[in-house]
Amino acid sequence: MGDSAGIQAGGYLLELSPDWIVLRASENIHHLLHESHVTLIDEPLGRFVQAQALHDLRNLFSRLSGTMGIARAYAARLTDDNELVDLAFQSVGGKVLLEAVPTCGAFGECFGSVGGLIDGLAANSGQSLLDNGARRMRALTGYDRVTMICGDKRAESNRGALGKMAAIDGELPILVSDCEAAPVPLFPRVAKDRAVDSALMRAPDAAALGELRQAGIRASVRVPFKCDGMIGEFRCESRKPREPGFELHAAAELFAQLFGMRLEIDRLKTA
Repeated sequence: MGDSAGIQAGGYLLELSPDWIVLRASENIHHLLHESHVTLIDEPLGRFVQAQALHDLRNLFSRLSGTMGIARAYAARLTDDNELVDLAFQSVGGKVLLEAVPTCGAFGECFGSVGGLIDGLAANSGQSLLDNGARRMRALTGYDRVTMICGDKRAESNRGALGKMAAIDGELPILVSDCEAAPVPLFPRVAKDRAVDSALMRAPDAAALGELRQAGIRASVRVPFKCDGMIGEFRCESRKPREPGFELHAAAELFAQLFGMRLEIDRLKTA
């Protein structure tokens, strides 16, 4: 793809204007909207999706205005087909970045387990809290290894032996579903337009892919959280490809945020 941006093969991406005019599209978008990526450019998204779906998405996005967050919608039907997709969208540099992946699992199943997993940490402190946080994140996500890093604090939970964690600092996408799958370019292929860098499923660069492969990792999820003004992170890694579930990632984000609060409470108790 040269210097042009791309998205991973497991997802679709549209870059929209504030008026929801299509500016760029992943070159696999015809599988989702049944229109060529060339046809979509400079056209309103409403031409290609159901009116109710567009109305719901725009209402949801309007509540996100002025924030740096990511809005999500689950089990949405964009066209007359029966295919359901999970959606994630965010405002990036005056543009709307809309991602879609096939829906997997029952809506609410992941979120329903977060409360119990967090409650189980109430009696833990110190290194035990860190270890159990990593263990419970692995139970939530089902990945082979979860590593929690926050400053000089570290904990790991794994299923079977894995190689050394990939030494990647800041260049790994939030979600990697299969590092062996070829990425999908965006059209038009404009190298200087880097809004896609903020996408959950942007294609990893060659260096990040090399590190993952060397470590024997096919899929990963990064889940940042805040604690005492520091940015911590759960790194979830799998030997096998994983479906890019937006609901699972959102539930992992919620768990991580609550875990960060537990860490702060534990620090205050021991101060």
